[in-house]
Order: sequence, then C-alpha cells, then structure tokens
Amino acid sequence: MKTSLDPITLEIIQNSLQAISDEMFAAMRKTAMSAIIYEVLDMGTGITDGAGRMATSGAGIPGFVGVLDKAVQGIIRLHPRSEIHPGDVFVTNDPYYGGVTHLSDIVLVMPVFAGKRLIAWTANIAHWNDIGGMVAGSMSSISTEIFQEGLRLPAVKLIERGRPIRAVLEIMKTNSRLPDYLLGDMWAGIAALRVGERRILELAGKYGVGTFEAALERHFDYGERVALAALKTLPKGRFSLEEVQENGDTYKVTVEITDTTFTVDLRDNPPQNPGPYNISGDAALVSTQMFFKAITDSSRGANAGHLRPIRLHTRPGTVFHVREPGAAGYGFEVSMRLYDLLWRCLAPHLGPHRLPAGHFASICGTVIGGVNPDTGRYFTIVEPQIGGWGATAERDGLNANYSSAHGETLRCPVEVAEARYGLYVDQFKLNDAPGGEGEFCGGKGIVLDYRVRSDGCFLTVSYTRSRFKPWALAGGREGSSNHVEIIRRDGSRETYATVTALRLNKDDVIRIHTANGGGYGDPARRSRGRVLEDLKNGYVSAEGARAVFGVEP
Repeated sequence: MKTSLDPITLEIIQNSLQAISDEMFAAMRKTAMSAIIYEVLDMGTGITDGAGRMATSGAGIPGFVGVLDKAVQGIIRLHPRSEIHPGDVFVTNDPYYGGVTHLSDIVLVMPVFAGKRLIAWTANIAHWNDIGGMVAGSMSSISTEIFQEGLRLPAVKLIERGRPIRAVLEIMKTNSRLPDYLLGDMWAGIAALRVGERRILELAGKYGVGTFEAALERHFDYGERVALAALKTLPKGRFSLEEVQENGDTYKVTVEITDTTFTVDLRDNPPQNPGPYNISGDAALVSTQMFFKAITDSSRGANAGHLRPIRLHTRPGTVFHVREPGAAGYGFEVSMRLYDLLWRCLAPHLGPHRLPAGHFASICGTVIGGVNPDTGRYFTIVEPQIGGWGATAERDGLNANYSSAHGETLRCPVEVAEARYGLYVDQFKLNDAPGGEGEFCGGKGIVLDYRVRSDGCFLTVSYTRSRFKPWALAGGREGSSNHVEIIRRDGSRETYATVTALRLNKDDVIRIHTANGGGYGDPARRSRGRVLEDLKNGYVSAEGARAVFGVEP
C-alpha cells in the first residue's frame, strides 16, 4: 500500500493525536477518586511512538508530561520485546526505574499494537494520595533513603494481555493507607490508557500504519526546525549563575547557546543531599526541557523533535543526579529550583520583555491528614499552592497563580475541600505582606487558613523561597516569603517552612503564606496614581506608600 504524505493528512494525524491525549485526560479526570486528580488536575497524559519518543505532549502539568517518554523508554529497556503484548499495562513510580520524580507520582503506560507491530504507547501520570512509606501521605522531609518513602514499583507489569495481575494489585493495596483511593485512581488511569489505544488504532486504521508512522517522523523533524529557528533569536555565548539555597548549599548552572545547541552544565554541584532533596538525571532533563520550550516556542505542544537541540551534562552522585538508594521525596522542589536557576541565569540576557522577575518558585506541597469527624474515615489532602509571579518591564506580576512548572493545575474549591476533608477554610485572600515593590510590582501570593476539626491530625510541608525570597530585576525589590504559620487554639504561634507529621488538634489553624513575586524597576518611578490604586486595593500600606514609593496618600 502506498504511503500518503500530503500536508493535510499529516496535519490531521498530528492534531488527532493531540485530541486523543486530551480525551485521555478528560477520561481520567472524570473517573478518578482523588480530588488532587479530578479537581487540582495533578496529572498528565501523552502519547509516544513505538520507540518511546514523545509524539504529543498531551494535557496536564508540564513537569509530569515531560516524564512520560522517559518512563516508556525505561520500560522498553527493562522488558524484552517478546515480553510486551497487546493489552499489557505497566506501572512505575521509581526514579531509578523510569519513574523520574518521586514515589507518589505513578506512571501507567500501555503499548499500542497494529497487528504485530508496536506503533505507539499511551501514558499517564498522577499524584496518588498515599503509596505507603514512613509517614501518611508518603512525603517526608526526614527520609534518608528511598526505601522510607513508599512502595517502589520498578517498571513492572500490572496487567498482562488484558488480565490484571492480582498479586501486584494486592501488594499495592496493602502498602497504602488509602487503598480505596489507590484502586479508584489506578482504574481511572487504566481507562484513560485504553481510550487512547482505541483512538490511535482507529487513526492508524483510517490512514494506514505506514502513513501514521511517517507522519510522526515528519512532525519530529518539524519540531526540530521550529526549535532551531527560535535558537537563532537567542543571545549566543556562555552564561553562568550561582545561587545559595535554603539549606546553605550553592547550586550552579552554566548555559551555552549556539545557533544549533542549547547546552546546560550541572556537573559542578553539591553531592547528593542526605535527605529527600535530590532528583534523578532524567528529572533534571525534564526541567531543562520545560525551560527550553518556554523560551523558544511556548505557543504549542512539544514533541521529541522540539527537544533535539538540548544537551544536558550532569554528574552522578550530585543533587541533580542522585545515586540509588538516595531519597527523592521532595525532588519536585529541587526540580523547581533548577527551573528557576535557569530562568534567573538567562533573564538579564534575554531582554526586559522576555522573562519576568522571580516568582514564588515553590510547589508549596501541603499534606494534611487525620480523621474526618463527619464520616469517621481517614483523609489525606495533598495540594500545591498558588503564589505571586514577578513583574516585567511592562506590567505588574500576576496574582495567585501556580508555579512555572505546574501549567494546567487548578485549586481545589473551598466547598469540595470542606466536604471531603475534616477541615474548615476560614480565610482565603491575597497576601498583603510587603515585598515585590517596583516601578512594576510583583504579583501577590495568598494567605489561606485551614481550621482543624478533630484531634490527632498532622501537617507535612517543605516550602522553598522562604529564607531567600523571589528575586527582582532592574532595581525592583525582592518578594516576600513562603511559609506556614500554626495558630494553636490557646493563641500560641509557630512558623515553619519545613516540617514532617506535625501534630494538630481541634481548632488549631494552619495559615499558609505564599510569596509575592519580585518587582521590576525602581519603586520611585511608579506613578502616584498606581500607588494610590495599590493603597485602595490593600496592596500597600500608607506607611509603605510613603517609605517605599515616596507618595503621600
């Protein structure tokens, strides 16, 4: 049969793959058990070709979507082709076996066969509320090796030829404190994979397997051409930055940009952290890919071709390339730090209109658990927070948005949180703390109060950008800090940026503060009218108007 490669057919196939990824996302969202998936959308979907190359970036968190091709490639390396069959489903969560991030992020993948030919893989990833480990919620700031962080699923088969492997399911259930939610979220992910498989087979059947595969190759080449054209618009040379972190370590990055390559060197970095603040080499690649895509072609989805110009150098045994059995439970904060490091390194060189000042730059992952007094059932809430973005040379920063690595996530509505969990939401407002002043001001973070409704609850957090605040540009002022304040029912107060399994009792209040973004330009250049508007909106105090902006209210 003759392979048709006309431009219209190629475009239809590529857009169809994007639509299939979106349909997978919708199927998973509608059937998941956990609010962090169906409300927050802490998930991602995608499709690779038969060799595990990203064919479409799908929907969801960019940092999650970037994991999927690496997970598929890991499974291909670990399983001979003779062991991969139609109807199989594989599962991985282990950074050392294709899981890339941490054990709470579960990747499910499924091969797609046209006859005997493996033509694609469908894949998804989502954060599951509890996968075992030393603390509820499977996230601990005090873990020292990966064995403490939960059940490791090293790219194993979960379903074979359409039949669930009962032993694997029982092991997963038994190791979770929330087995019902685990099973519900697992079957939602499997349903999404099967939707994708069915649609891909319909597409390949309509146009022919040869045309389908040729369309992917053409689109990879097109993605590379787009990336190379964008590279030509970037400043050329070597750019370096060092930045001290919350724990006293200094992270370093060197970026070299040519007309054909974007090289990131992370080899000169601290030894891997003794705790959970490490990432795999693949996770470092994901952060690099996201940043590269943001500054070259942020208007459309990615495929493997877009990412061909990237060269990443890491050194095993460092914080950006952890060796087994190093812990990685809070690796997402290290990934966020790397993304922000790249951003800060290049912002002064890309021009005042391309990259804003620093934002709150933390996932601000918040885990709260206990017994719901209405139902008597155990609950765990796992949620990222929103915060302020940095100002640009043209406008103030955005208020209350997710971090740059989060993409299409949403907040869990107050009504859902109160109905599903043993908490009241007493306050949810923009952060009026000083910070981020400038000719253009950084966006506002939030202040969020959760009031605990039963004794014996717990809180686990680890926020960065607490000690070292969001950075400013062109003479603006740095932002405020990310932190959590505990207001006990006796009125006493405690402040934390990092804490594991902190005991909470009825009527204790968890007050979450996320940072204001960094400012741009000298605050003295901000117009009097803007300052008065800030004063009216509560963004600045009368004292701040006088002292910072030189405006008399």
